[in-house]
Amino acid sequence: MGLLDSRTMRFRLLRRRLTVSAPRMAVRSALPWPFRWAVLAIVLGFCAAIGLWAFEFGKDIAGLEKGSREELVHLRANLAAVQAELVTVKNERDQAQSIANTAGTLVTTEKASQERMLAQLKQLEMENRTLRDDLGFFEKLIPAVGGEGMAIRSLQAEMQGGAKLKWQVLVIQSGKNPAEFNGRLEMTFTGFVNGKPWTANLPGEPVGVKVRQYGRIEGEFELPAQAVVKGVSAKVMDGTVVKASQSIKL
Repeated sequence: MGLLDSRTMRFRLLRRRLTVSAPRMAVRSALPWPFRWAVLAIVLGFCAAIGLWAFEFGKDIAGLEKGSREELVHLRANLAAVQAELVTVKNERDQAQSIANTAGTLVTTEKASQERMLAQLKQLEMENRTLRDDLGFFEKLIPAVGGEGMAIRSLQAEMQGGAKLKWQVLVIQSGKNPAEFNGRLEMTFTGFVNGKPWTANLPGEPVGVKVRQYGRIEGEFELPAQAVVKGVSAKVMDGTVVKASQSIKL
């Protein structure tokens, strides 16, 4: 009986030790604190060395060598120089654009002034030609010494473009307070057409002449093809009576 109890007690003790409820015992080493900090520093240094090695290895893989830094600095310097030159070029461009705008305005103004001057010049030329014609006209109005009645003081004719003949007749009536004259003007043109003699009068209705002291009559005559005018005659008619006449050769 005693042996059985002893074995039972041993079994309970063994089961208590092997179960979770069995008491535990931790064994810790009593290391000093400076030694622990030294171990920690060694571990941190080892980790830092591994990180530095990984960084350098990454640079080698990416191609960022030691010379690349100098090249990067050089490129940055070139970029700054190019940017400065770009600013200078932009400023010069702005100045040139301003000068071009001013020059364009001046050119436009000058062109407008030239056009106005050309228009004024043409106007003056027309006025000068008109004044010259009027001067010649009034010079011919000076009455000749002696004689009274109707007279042709001037007969002129000139070619216009090779196909037209421009003519002008100046008629005056001398005397003191002459009565108004109403008649007609007959124009005759003579020459050659294709080497043969040719004569022609003004086509259409007769040209009327209504003069008290003086009058200028003018017009154009369309020439036939191959016509060469050699002479022009003018007659002032009163019915069937010739009051004045004049002829010129060309």
